[in-house]
Amino acid sequence: MNDIAEVAAFRPVPRTGVIYVTVEAQKRGFSPDAPGWCNLGQGQPDTGPLPGAPERVTNIPVHTGDLDYAPVAGVWELREAVAGRYDKLFRRGMKSQYSAENVCIAGGGRVAVMRACAAIAPIHLGHFLPDYTAYEELLDVFRRFLPIPILLDPKQGYEFSRQQLEEEILGRGLSAILASNPCNPTGKAVQGDTLASWVETARDLNCALLLDEFYSHYAWAENRSIVSAAEFVEDVDKDPIVVFDGLTKNWRYPGFRVSWIVGPKRVVESAASAGSFLDGGGVAPIQRAAIDLVQEEPTLAETRAIHDEFRKKRDFLVGALKAIGVRFDLEPEGTFYAWGDLSGLPPSLRDSDDFFKAALERQVICVPGHFFDVNPGKRRTGRPSRFLQHMRFSFGPPMPILEEAVDRLRALVADAQ
Repeated sequence: MNDIAEVAAFRPVPRTGVIYVTVEAQKRGFSPDAPGWCNLGQGQPDTGPLPGAPERVTNIPVHTGDLDYAPVAGVWELREAVAGRYDKLFRRGMKSQYSAENVCIAGGGRVAVMRACAAIAPIHLGHFLPDYTAYEELLDVFRRFLPIPILLDPKQGYEFSRQQLEEEILGRGLSAILASNPCNPTGKAVQGDTLASWVETARDLNCALLLDEFYSHYAWAENRSIVSAAEFVEDVDKDPIVVFDGLTKNWRYPGFRVSWIVGPKRVVESAASAGSFLDGGGVAPIQRAAIDLVQEEPTLAETRAIHDEFRKKRDFLVGALKAIGVRFDLEPEGTFYAWGDLSGLPPSLRDSDDFFKAALERQVICVPGHFFDVNPGKRRTGRPSRFLQHMRFSFGPPMPILEEAVDRLRALVADAQ
């Protein structure tokens, strides 16, 4: 029973999936430093040193000028560095290049997306199911636009073709689409020719494509190290393509809370204006520390290290979960998540909430799939989530934790037979 008194004028705000499972685990003694816990629910990667990666930042100087407010759009030198990153990695030899004016720095991924949403006109905005849990509240709090859900089919491996995209835009009157790519939670990565066709469709139909690319360095195709729609933009100031990224996942600095928006100058200006009343801007010293991190060579070195270590963890976790009866509509093409189907497990473990509770008793944390059935304003009522039998397992933690977690889950399934 909840004994917290209600306060007039305030509503209860639902927790995102990661926060919910963390709070439930804390009731049983979990903390980041508590021994014996295996947190496969975490939404951050292992932040420690990796072989071949640049040395981790442990000290950040504070310049006298950084005691003042940072510009709401971000420290200019970091904006230049971020623009240069995209131009060097994706736009060599192309006439249209990003500049600092195409970049807005924010205080974290959700803040970046929030700024962009605050700048959106009264339109229909499409979003996919399943997708990132935080989109649910974010798409509801700004009542200026109407969020329209687009269901991805697990039986089709969450594929979404150019033709389907065109049909959704024209049939539902969409003026914008928000999506994570690679997708949290499914691990689907729209890349190569398919991503190029998405960008072309957005350009041809004048539909803004807002892509959350926070897992863009976790791309598991053999021929691709980083995925970004910026590669296929023709005119950086005319194409309606807006991408979000930051240090949280791809550089493994979630505590720095540095993110960015990259897109047409007019969009960036509006996002910066929104930041002036939403969050006021990021932290200057950490933005300055980020300048060196986003340079081409450190970025590529970090990405190679991520691929070497996280691919091993991906292959191990997916293989081990399949061995105990978890099925996969799609083995992860990106991210550090495995989106498992529990329908082949013993009946007592097929519901993701039941699995979550049973795993929690063995000090293993994972996230039930229904949290990713993004439902802004709870407008879809009277029917169960399509993802009640899905579970998100993170291979963000170090390998020894994954190995211990799998041992416990194997025993859990065996005991339920």
